[in-house]
Amino acid sequence: MADSSAPDAPDAPPNADNSDASNDGLIRQLPDVLANKIAAGEVVQRPASVVKELVENALDAGASRITVRIKDAGRTLIQVTDDGCGMSRADARRSFQRHATSKIRGIDDLERIRTLGFRGEALASIGAVAQVELKTRRVEDDIGTLVQMNGGTMEAHRPCATPAGTTISVRNLFYNVPARRNFLKTPATEMKHISDTIYEQALAHPGVHIELDHDDRSIVQCEAATAQDDHERLRFRIRQLWTEERAATLLPVSDASSYLRVWGLVAHPKQVKSKREDQFLFVNDRAIQDRYLSHAVRKAYGDWLPDKAFPFFTLFLELDPERVDVNVHPTKAEVKFEDESGIYGLLRSSVREALKKQFTTPQFDQGEADASAAPSSSRPTPVSFGDAEPSADSATSSRSSSGSRSAPASGSATTGSRPNAGSTASQNGPLGPLTDRLYRPEATADAAPSEAPDEDTADSTPGHGPVWVLHGRYLLVPIDEGLMVVDPRAAHRRILYERYQTRLQQESGESQQLLFAETVDLSAQEAERFEALRDELAHLGFDAESLSGRTVALRGIPPKLDTERAVDAFRALLGDDDTTPESATETRHKAWARTLASRQALDHIGDWALEERRAFIHTLWQCDVPYVDPSGTPTLIRLSLNEVGALLNKA
Repeated sequence: MADSSAPDAPDAPPNADNSDASNDGLIRQLPDVLANKIAAGEVVQRPASVVKELVENALDAGASRITVRIKDAGRTLIQVTDDGCGMSRADARRSFQRHATSKIRGIDDLERIRTLGFRGEALASIGAVAQVELKTRRVEDDIGTLVQMNGGTMEAHRPCATPAGTTISVRNLFYNVPARRNFLKTPATEMKHISDTIYEQALAHPGVHIELDHDDRSIVQCEAATAQDDHERLRFRIRQLWTEERAATLLPVSDASSYLRVWGLVAHPKQVKSKREDQFLFVNDRAIQDRYLSHAVRKAYGDWLPDKAFPFFTLFLELDPERVDVNVHPTKAEVKFEDESGIYGLLRSSVREALKKQFTTPQFDQGEADASAAPSSSRPTPVSFGDAEPSADSATSSRSSSGSRSAPASGSATTGSRPNAGSTASQNGPLGPLTDRLYRPEATADAAPSEAPDEDTADSTPGHGPVWVLHGRYLLVPIDEGLMVVDPRAAHRRILYERYQTRLQQESGESQQLLFAETVDLSAQEAERFEALRDELAHLGFDAESLSGRTVALRGIPPKLDTERAVDAFRALLGDDDTTPESATETRHKAWARTLASRQALDHIGDWALEERRAFIHTLWQCDVPYVDPSGTPTLIRLSLNEVGALLNKA
């Protein structure tokens, strides 16, 4: 039905009625009904698309209350009612024309879009593939307007009685496009997409009352949040959509730069899922999908996140609309940023800082030290961390009780960049097998014994008080607020993991040379990977060269790793079916470091001296992320005095 009152009617192209003055040529302008059906293929992909467009229109209209009613998962009815500003009689009719919108007026407006909708395609596209009824009234009007569309044709446009606001009912979606209707999924699947859409809009606008009903059954019932603080408003909405427990454990994120504000809530590393779901990202309150920025969030978690685990997050990016282009995707699900790398960096750092606040350094209790191991002085004797072999008795005791293969393999000699290795022991007395061979960072191996800590800093320095062994499996460390329980195997994996990562990053690592080279027969794929990654393997300490065929001679292995485990690790690194491009070298290096750390980690605690236990805790606390191993397994837990008391009361 033509609309002569439309503002763009005078600018319509010649032959806008789709009749051609000449029958010459093959190109014809399509009728409006057909053009709208084609456009609907992009805008209206499924019932959830209709819900998204109509709810966004309601939000743009300033609605404070939105009700969505669904029948038969959207096939039979989609009805959205809002209390927004409503439309005049002329606007109600004009709203079903293609590219008719109140959101923009010129090209300049397109570069600073602040509304959710702006193209003016939604109602025209929906009206082309469904039976649509629109009722609307402005607050200042006495009477409302009714518009009925049937497959792109306007069948009614008349006054009606209706409350202030707008109600749009979409019936029999795709009734005139059977192929599209047949491609709809099961009702459960389509309803899940609708629910996901409502969840996104409810999270983005916690100050709006939103309801969703399906077949007269309430699915979502969210009252408007009244708190002034953004985080509390969002937490209130999450409590309504999920549970009180989830809302209570989320961590606040807040940071800003000169042009960008990042805020929201993220899950504690312990509260993660095995599926990539419930991850929400908003740009100026618009829900978007962005794998690059989602990767920034995952990178922020780093090793706090277990393998194949995904955190919940709801994060908002607020920036000048001129710095983001929202007109790059048919359904506006993706955007383009002017400074994508800068946004990535701030998002990653802001989430990282929020997580770090949950892992504050405990204040270590300076209790009575082991009198048999501690000197008479009130300060502990500085311990050297050279590469000297421990005394035979100590080494034998540790190996027999722990099974750890920390000493060089039989028939091998250690070579490296540090001079006078072995001189430290004679100067400072015999050392335990674990302090020098496993835990102390190599960069400080030949450093002189450090000064004793100041009295002011001793209380916050790990490893200067008692460290007890529990059944050869755990280390117990008293801290100011209670007790810290350390899993030595997980902690050792963390220490080794960061050590191997450092070697790969610095492209330098020591090699423990073997007196007799180990020959390793490789498969064709392993041999190809070896040739491509030989230099990187050398940074880990694998000194290898190709012999005839696919045989490799292993002449050097990483220090403190015995020959058997070194060969096993070498095969594991080459056996990875990894086609990682060079740009993802960091990912490969992390996987390698995890593999080596897992194979080299000690099995259980041996007969460690007190100084060795202290040195172990101290080295763990020097790690970037001391709280979890590379797979996300906790290295320690802390029990407060209140928690201990609660356990006793329960008993």
